[in-house]
Amino acid sequence: MRIGGLASGMNVDEIIEKLMTAERMPLDRMEQDKTTLTWKRNAFRDINLKLKELDDMILDMKLSKTYNPKNVTSSQVGAVTASASSSASNGTFKIEVEKLATAAMNIGEPLDGDFKPNAELDAYLGTHEFYTYDEEGEKETHTFEIKQGDTLNDVMKRITEKDNNVRMFYDEQHNRVILETTRTGDYNQAESGEKAPEIVFDSKNNAFFADFLKLDPSNETGGTNAEFTYNDQLKLESKDNNYTLNGITFNFTNETEQNSPAIITVDNDVDASFEKIKEFVDKYNEVVDQLNGTQREERYRDYKPLTEAQKEEMSEKQIEMWEEKAKSGILRGESIISDSLSSMRQSWYTGVKTDGEYTHLSQVGITTTKSYLDGGKLEIDEDKLKEALREDPQSVEKLFSNNVDGPDRGLINRLEDSIQGTMKNIEERAGKSYSTLEGYTLGKNMKDLNNRISAFEKKLVHVEDRYWRQFTAMEKAVQRMNQQSMQLLSQFGGQ
Repeated sequence: MRIGGLASGMNVDEIIEKLMTAERMPLDRMEQDKTTLTWKRNAFRDINLKLKELDDMILDMKLSKTYNPKNVTSSQVGAVTASASSSASNGTFKIEVEKLATAAMNIGEPLDGDFKPNAELDAYLGTHEFYTYDEEGEKETHTFEIKQGDTLNDVMKRITEKDNNVRMFYDEQHNRVILETTRTGDYNQAESGEKAPEIVFDSKNNAFFADFLKLDPSNETGGTNAEFTYNDQLKLESKDNNYTLNGITFNFTNETEQNSPAIITVDNDVDASFEKIKEFVDKYNEVVDQLNGTQREERYRDYKPLTEAQKEEMSEKQIEMWEEKAKSGILRGESIISDSLSSMRQSWYTGVKTDGEYTHLSQVGITTTKSYLDGGKLEIDEDKLKEALREDPQSVEKLFSNNVDGPDRGLINRLEDSIQGTMKNIEERAGKSYSTLEGYTLGKNMKDLNNRISAFEKKLVHVEDRYWRQFTAMEKAVQRMNQQSMQLLSQFGGQ
């Protein structure tokens, strides 16, 4: 039982509270150390997020289309458009579209006047078949079952949702069923050379299709290939309304004007390539800025993380301003950051053997800025870079993304190696958002602090109990002395 200062007249609660404040000072320091470790871990992770953004952009910088994108125009955009890969040759090409590829469609005769698509089909229970044709012209069998209680709506949904390149629906306005292919092209190549239907019904058991739905394969229309002429000489066909030739994909939306082919022009899109490279350089400079900033921030060593007691005496604005100074420079002097900056800068300096005109970054108009305060940021000479992209895009590509090991490794590949090495080092130091404390160095330090804090908190409980026992014993002794004094006074007063 705890006894306050009733006998002694002392404020025991206040005395013990002050004693415990002194006892808690090591705990406060450990809590501050833990907060510092948490801030440092989070700061490292923020760096890794920024490096990850740059690393993600590296993928595009390794693609041919970044350095040699193509600009394609058409004289008849209503009939033919085109796109070109980086491997496509520049030039002018003629495309005359005589016929578009079409899907096959079979429109049934009007059904009985009292027909309802949600009526049950009990008269046609069982398994039914129809056929389509694959890329090689081979027949493919498709089956579906009509079960008790099924309606035409159920059957149409079942047929349409199957992987059979066929769609069936009901035309309510004309009371008829329409069956069509979901792909264009002629797949049923009849030996006679005549056009044959793309969707064929089971000839032995076609009561459902022929008698009930009133569909006849001979009424099918469409199912044709696109027919076009390339450069006035080469006649070609395509099951789709597009065709790829020599890195150029032609897309047909209409027949071209009679005796007037569409003129397709392909040339290098230097502006698009320049913007892609500039976007990457801007991101690189942003990362360099952030890394340099961590090493230049002033460290305010007198500003320790606030304890909970200190926060209670401050406003939110005061806490915010204090913690801003306390966090400042938290990564200053960290070798992971300084080594990363050095490694990233080094990635750009050494030449690359490209078998082309450009072997150094400066030759394509990209150099480090003259001011040492920029810490190795890059700047671009727009005219020089565009000229290089126009004159020898393959050499520029190889300079950046020559995917070989050794001294001739591309500049971007080297940078990627550097970034990924730094990210790995940071992960070992600060982990990821889902990492356990045991999985990284700072986490192990935090776990050790947690254990020490827990042990110290238990110790404080025992210390406080000891103080209370001591003061309680004192109070009891004072109380006994007071009682003895009262007895003596009582005896003297009675004489």
